[in-house]
Amino acid sequence: MKKPNEIAYTAKATATGGRAGSAKSDDGKLDVKLSTPKELGGAGGDGTNPEQMFAAGYSACFIGAMQHVAGQQKVKLPEDTTVTGVVGIGPTDGGFAIDVELQVSIPGMDKADAEDLVSKAHQVCPYSNATRGGVNVKLKVV
Repeated sequence: MKKPNEIAYTAKATATGGRAGSAKSDDGKLDVKLSTPKELGGAGGDGTNPEQMFAAGYSACFIGAMQHVAGQQKVKLPEDTTVTGVVGIGPTDGGFAIDVELQVSIPGMDKADAEDLVSKAHQVCPYSNATRGGVNVKLKVV
């Protein structure tokens, strides 16, 4: 696994109680109740789950990667650019696996240009680099 040349920021969070517990960052900015979805055999409930947090984190990080690539290309991304992360989980041989689809909307940008930008962002995004080879990630310009 490739490591960064220099760590610029480190996040730290602690989970307690697994999928029906809670998670909190060391600075208190993230403090969430967790609940297991009924589809995974849980009670449901009003808490979030690891898949929702992963979808949100990947989506936000991917927009950052797109902004980075756009800046290199001297292109301005519209402020209403969105990335919707769709994260699925299911059984696989010997455990569980996740599947990701990133639905990217760049209003006003030509679809071919948007697809090129998204492809380049996928090469620099830390989440994309972390999942490459281990998670099926589909990129979709909508």
